[in-house]
Amino acid sequence: MSHTAKILLLGSGELGREFVISAKRLGAYVIACDSYDNAPAMQLADAREVFLMLDGEALRSVIEKHKPDHVVPEIEAIRTEVLAEVEANGVHVVPAARAAQLTMNRDAIRDLAAQELGVRTSRYGYATSLDEVRAAAGDTGFPCVIKPVMSSSGKGQSTVQGADGLETAWDYAVANMRGDRARVIVEQFIDFDYEITLLTVRHKDGITFCPPIGHRQERGDYQESWQPHGMSDAALADAQEMARKVVDNLGGYGLFGVEFFVRGDEVIFSELSPRPHDTGMVTLVSQNLTEFDLHARAVMGLPVPDAIRARPAASAVILADRESETVSYDGLAEAMANGADLRIFAKPVTRPFRRMGVALATAGDTDEARRLAGEAAGKVALTYG
Repeated sequence: MSHTAKILLLGSGELGREFVISAKRLGAYVIACDSYDNAPAMQLADAREVFLMLDGEALRSVIEKHKPDHVVPEIEAIRTEVLAEVEANGVHVVPAARAAQLTMNRDAIRDLAAQELGVRTSRYGYATSLDEVRAAAGDTGFPCVIKPVMSSSGKGQSTVQGADGLETAWDYAVANMRGDRARVIVEQFIDFDYEITLLTVRHKDGITFCPPIGHRQERGDYQESWQPHGMSDAALADAQEMARKVVDNLGGYGLFGVEFFVRGDEVIFSELSPRPHDTGMVTLVSQNLTEFDLHARAVMGLPVPDAIRARPAASAVILADRESETVSYDGLAEAMANGADLRIFAKPVTRPFRRMGVALATAGDTDEARRLAGEAAGKVALTYG
């Protein structure tokens, strides 16, 4: 078989789909894995495997079957101790098994940042029961944010204004957690001016930062993002230094999505994912090398530029509003008439608020790009079977 590398992709959603495109452009052979068939990345990959990645034996069996050069996690819910085992036997886990283990759970990465590395974070505590939630909220004060220690794209997250909202928030977090641990993080609500994602690439020649990405969330999930987001030189330097400190500790090569709250010149670490970030979808039009291109280059040991520039651009999500096993899309031509572009993820089923696509736009400034992207997203209509 003629290829530059064999990659086993663990998780095949829309981010994995774009990573497959980038990796295959560099000559890689990709096996896409997920818990359901016909996932977005599987439709473009060379091969597929359908299994639950929290099943350690199934995960180990698939790795042994394919003998990949690189194992690339795209989701959090993975039996990471198996990744540590195969890494010890010479398999390259991206960025490293330790990074996957620590970032699989918000508690581990938060403790690393706040306690071991001394990075500035909000006040926080953990809870495995409603009584512990009440106790933790007593320490953080109100309002506070409650979310599962393991979830993706903001699922299970809510902001609580007072004690009477804690039970509902606890139930919502547990119902939407990933994995098999009923544990939440309760954290102080930061009255921030804005929040950013700082895409940070750790590669064979050092660390490269992308221009900061601003984003807006609802229900804990991103609705739109834009790049570049303006911030003071002091705040940007602080964010870059924090990101460098954390990713250097985690080690390995790849792209990390590092999230921060910013209040004036004060920067507060929020979260980190050792993989492309959903808000980074904007890089599909803002950067010459997308976040997926950069991840693929770093993973495969290829050069990454020292500096990345971004033209003003924005993304806006296209959401489903109900459950359905069949869906079609209308209004694409109208959506693209203002110069915007679209990415339809081709997910086989829908559910309320599931991200089914994204509209992308560039303009002379990010405000105009946001307007164009939002307008385009609003013109895409989903028809359910």
